[in-house]
Amino acid sequence: MLHVDLDQFIAAVEVLRRPELAGKPIIVGGRGDPTERAVVSTASYEARAFGVGSGMPLRVAARKVPDAVILPVDQEAYLAASERVMAALRAQPGATVQVLGWDEAFMGIETGCPEAYALQVQAAVLEQTKLHCSVGIGDTLVRAKVATGFGKPAGVFRLTAGNWLDVMGSRPTRDLWGVGTKVSGRLANLGINTVAELAAIDPQDLVPEFGPKMGPWYAELGRGDGASVVDDTPWVARGHSRETTYQRDLTEPAQVHAAVRELASHVLEDVAAEGRPVVGLTLKVRYAPFFTKTHAKKIPETFDRNEVLARTLELAAEIEAGRAIRLLGLRAEMAMPEDARKGHTPTRGGW
Repeated sequence: MLHVDLDQFIAAVEVLRRPELAGKPIIVGGRGDPTERAVVSTASYEARAFGVGSGMPLRVAARKVPDAVILPVDQEAYLAASERVMAALRAQPGATVQVLGWDEAFMGIETGCPEAYALQVQAAVLEQTKLHCSVGIGDTLVRAKVATGFGKPAGVFRLTAGNWLDVMGSRPTRDLWGVGTKVSGRLANLGINTVAELAAIDPQDLVPEFGPKMGPWYAELGRGDGASVVDDTPWVARGHSRETTYQRDLTEPAQVHAAVRELASHVLEDVAAEGRPVVGLTLKVRYAPFFTKTHAKKIPETFDRNEVLARTLELAAEIEAGRAIRLLGLRAEMAMPEDARKGHTPTRGGW
């Protein structure tokens, strides 16, 4: 199987629209105004060389790279480019394509020479979209995904059971797909610092720290094992979320209440189009200067927007009084389609 990942996708799309930007440090985020509160969505390789990364406050990124070209996010342009890329992948002979996001996908193939096939994929994507991609080859999805990082930019790399530990064994666990800084820290507390150490652990030894599902799963990641089938079933969103960064902190209870209601209204519009009941809510609160806390709850399945709003306001009641707020976000989790078909239909007063 192959993992195809577009190189600096958003920045590359912007360069296609403005060829004069080629080779320049490009930062994309918010409305393209570093004096406003916003974060970096992506940065070109030239900007990354200065330490700019996704999620960094836009004004910090601008200070790091004074000569950077800062552009606003244009989701419609990126979506259109993504669709062209995925069409190019699906057109490849004998391929099953599983889309992971705007800029990446798995491809299941049968071939005697996966490197040659990967080069064919790269050529097709470049010809049809003018975008470069890197390709990871693996005998599991995990290995293919991790292999892509070694191929960047615009290269091909293979990781299999045969060379997994040779390549990955001495690396820190945070280099694994699905293991972030927090999890790697918890693993370190157990004396597990490298991929090889994680691969050698008895999965049951991780259960007390991570639980009966996640513990064995992390051990599996350490070995590079896992699924080896590409599933082209159309992706179905588990939920919809919206968040807003406020240019001026919210300091009054009335402001917060109004902001939460507005967020809920937008999320409910997104969920309504799905025709599935809401089963959970998560409220994200970022206090000034930059401390984030989340409040979540499961709720009985409901199509009633008034019920969802009431539950959201219950979560909002947990916001700390007197603290300035710079960002609010709300996510509504929905029942998956197979569950939603069990006799649940919108009724009067619903969506």
